[in-house]
Parts: sequence; C-alpha cells; structure tokens
Amino acid sequence: MDQLLLAIFLTLAIAAVLSILLKRLGISHLIGYILTGTIISYLFGFNGLSILTLDVVGEFGIVFLMFTIGLELSLGRIRSMKEILLTNGLLQVSLSVLVIFVLAYFPFGLDFNTSLIVALAFSLSSTAIVLTYLKQSKDILTPYGQISMGILIFQDLAVIPILLLISFLSNHDLSMGEVLLKTALSAAIVITVMFTVGAKSVNALLKFSARTELDELFLGAVFAIVIGTSLLAHGMGFTYSLGAFIAGMIIADTDYSVKVESDIASYRDLLLGIFFFGVGTKIDLLYFLEHIHLILFVFVLAMLFKAAVIYAIIRRNNDKNTSAKSAFALAQIGEFSFAVFALAGAEKLISSEAASFLILVSVISMILTPLVVNNIYKLSSYFEKEFYEADVITPIGRSGHIVVAGFSTLGKIVCADLQAKGVSFIVITDNLKQVLHARKLGYMAYFGHLNKRPVLESLNVESAKAVILTVNSEHNKRLIGEAVRAFSAQPDIIMKIDTPTERRQLRSIEGARFIDASFEVSSLLVEEATEPKS
Repeated sequence: MDQLLLAIFLTLAIAAVLSILLKRLGISHLIGYILTGTIISYLFGFNGLSILTLDVVGEFGIVFLMFTIGLELSLGRIRSMKEILLTNGLLQVSLSVLVIFVLAYFPFGLDFNTSLIVALAFSLSSTAIVLTYLKQSKDILTPYGQISMGILIFQDLAVIPILLLISFLSNHDLSMGEVLLKTALSAAIVITVMFTVGAKSVNALLKFSARTELDELFLGAVFAIVIGTSLLAHGMGFTYSLGAFIAGMIIADTDYSVKVESDIASYRDLLLGIFFFGVGTKIDLLYFLEHIHLILFVFVLAMLFKAAVIYAIIRRNNDKNTSAKSAFALAQIGEFSFAVFALAGAEKLISSEAASFLILVSVISMILTPLVVNNIYKLSSYFEKEFYEADVITPIGRSGHIVVAGFSTLGKIVCADLQAKGVSFIVITDNLKQVLHARKLGYMAYFGHLNKRPVLESLNVESAKAVILTVNSEHNKRLIGEAVRAFSAQPDIIMKIDTPTERRQLRSIEGARFIDASFEVSSLLVEEATEPKS
C-alpha cells in the first residue's frame, strides 16, 4: 500500500512539474504525461509489462473525447460533412495503406502479413492528440480543422474492419463473407437500437436527472450513458469510442449538450492524462537507444509518405495552406496502432520483437506530434499564408480608431453602438468562431492575441484612440492591459469590472479607466424605478 501511495504521489508531482516546465517552453503538456509514465515505469520496475487496468482506464479518455466530439455533430451536420468524412476519409485510409504496404513489402522486404499490418496501423492518426489540440485552439472551426476531424472520425470507424481483418488472417476457419456479414448485422443492430430506443431513453434519463437539480445525479446519468453505449458497441464487436461517439450525436439533438460537455470536461482531461501516462510506460529506453537510427528512419519515412498522400487528397478541393495543415495534423501514427500491433502479436501474425519495435515507432510519433500541431501555422506558412493564421495580421494603416478586444455578448453590443455612431473600429479576439461571426456582420475582425507585440504593431495600437476590453477573464484583462500600456502610452484603456476586488487587482495598469458594472446597472435600475410613467 505504501509503495502504491508513493507511486501515485511521485506520478502527480513529476507530471505537474514537467507539464509546467514544458508549457513555459511552448511544448504540449501531453509530452509531460508521456515522460512521467516512462520515469515512473523505471522507478517502480514495471517497464515493458502489460498494465491492463491502466490501459483500460486510459482508453476511456479517448472514449470521453469521442463523446464530446459527438456532442458537436448532430445527424444533420454529419450529412453536411459526408464529402469530408466519407470521400476524404476513404481516400486517406486506402491510399495510405497502399503506399505504406508497397514501401514495407518491396524496399524493406517484409512478408505479406507484416507489410499489411504495418500499413493498416500506420494509416491511422492520433485522435487523442489532434482532436484535443483542435478543440483547445478552436481550430476545429477552420477548414483544415473540419477536414481533419472528418478524416479522424472515418479512421475510428475504419478501426473496426481493420481489427476484423487481422482476426480473419489468423483464423482460417472463417470466410471473409461471414466476417463481413456478421459486422454488417452488428452495425445495423447497434445503430438501430441507439437511434430509436436509445435516443428516447437518453433524453428521458437526462430530463429526469436535470429536474432533480442535483449536479451529481445529472453527472451520474451522463456517465451511465457514455459507459453503457460504449459497452453495447464493444459487445457487438466495435470499439468503445464508436459507441460513445454515437451517444454524443444523440445528445447533440437535445437541450442538454452544452451542459453535458462542460460537466465532463475535467474528467475527460484526467482520463486522457492517464492514457498518455500509459503510453509512456511502453517506452523501453534501452531498446530505443540501441535502435534509435532505425526507429527514427521508419518514423520519418512513414510520416513523409503519409503526409504526401493526405496533401494530395486535400489539395483536390482546397488551397495549399489548408492542404498543408491537414497533412501536418494527420501525418503521425495514432494510438489505435497499439491495438493493431498487440492483436497481431497475440495472433502470431508478427513476431513479438517486431511488435515492440513498431509500438515504439508509434510512441515516438505521438511524442513528437504535439510539437508539430502546436507549430502548425508556422509550418504551413511555408506553403501559403492565410486568414486563419493567429497573430499574423497585415498592418491596417489606420489612426484614431478604436480597438475592441473580445466579441462575446458585451463586445457585440459595443461594436453595434460604435457602428451606429459612425466610429472607426476593429475587432480582435482569440476565438475563431467570434471572428467568423464578426466578419459576417461586416466588421473588420482578426484572429489573434492583443497581448502580443506583432499584433499590437499590425493593428497600429499606438495611433488608436482607445482600446476597449470586453473580455471576461481578469487574467486576460491584466495581460492585455499591461501589454498595451507597455507598447504605447497613447490609447485609453477602458474595461468593465464587476467587483471592487477586481478594480484593486487591475488598478496597477497605468491610465486604465474602469466601468463598474454594478454601479451602472444600479443607476439604470433606480432611474427606471423613479422616472414617471409615460
């Protein structure tokens, strides 16, 4: 028991320290979880062992991630994405399998089964890393984000026939026709049950639990739905994450989708952390150091050819920048490759040494992927610049204008009033959805962070009349306010505050002017109450 508590303590401590250090260096905190898993596995001597419980718990991180993706994709939206999801997804998986199979079979001289298994596994990308980044960065709303999400969803669906094919290769008693028939029947049963009886049951359960006004009961109902649908799908021969994804799609058509997503966000992130910790435990440092040249060579070769295939597919209907970002985002080898290699090794289709080598290639790919996606705009800019690139703004050449930071409810009202008065203004926000909405309204809006000097220079803030902060976070108000004042003493800084405490915290920003929300609302309420009725 003491050793277990010590392992948990060290895991949390090391993960926290590494994540903070990496975050400050601009590196994804996911790498911190992976490195923690490697360190702990060597400290406690379970490196290379199969930690079944840890793997199962970690897998539910992906389950909850796919559930939240499903919450954003109703059936209507899936139909509108059929070109992205089906055509691009099918082309990506089939062409990647073909190209990688040819590479493995001819230049490397692997046998047919091994070449096919490598090709199938390497054709899959990392749902856990890429979708997490797309959601956090809001890039999921961009063209490349939509394309990447559609292909990732198709890949998750493709895992099912891939695992069935491996089972078929190891079992000569079953014909391919029997396998396909069983799969089709199972899929029909799962979809029918979930979208008929399941949809009504889910809606009734959420409505009942919401009426109790007990948060823990509502959260328990959500967990029951996610786990129940995952078990149903797995019991019919599919992946856990597919069942969770369909459950999310069902809830997307209810009134509870936003509340459900916010309630499970912290649990999803915790489980994803456990998943990446489990990835770290699979790293054999001694084996990696002995074969580092070959591992990196295979990894780079697979990434290059896979990226080239994806770029060619997306370039058919999109610009160079979108195609390049999609290729960079999806070029890595994903977590489902672990399941493919583990099953192939267990069925003796590939040797245990080959399985270990290929798993290590996948792990290295997942370690380097956050570095790629966090710099995806910089990498894609070598192909072509485009509007969605954060913080890269063409200088506007204006003066005497007003800069509005943020475009939520307050920002929209401020912009509407400024437009009505004929005042020149521009909008800057780090929420891409808000940028797209502002541009639809005809406003000059940009995607970026006003606390960064290149953005301040591009928006000509030193010649602006004022900067109005409509953001809600006190941290963001301070960050932007201090950056603006350090850049120039010229513009007025005006912001809304909600409490006296907030005023005290922000009064160090030189020359800032505060609008007290409580005071203004109070004045309006008294005015309305005391004015004679007309």
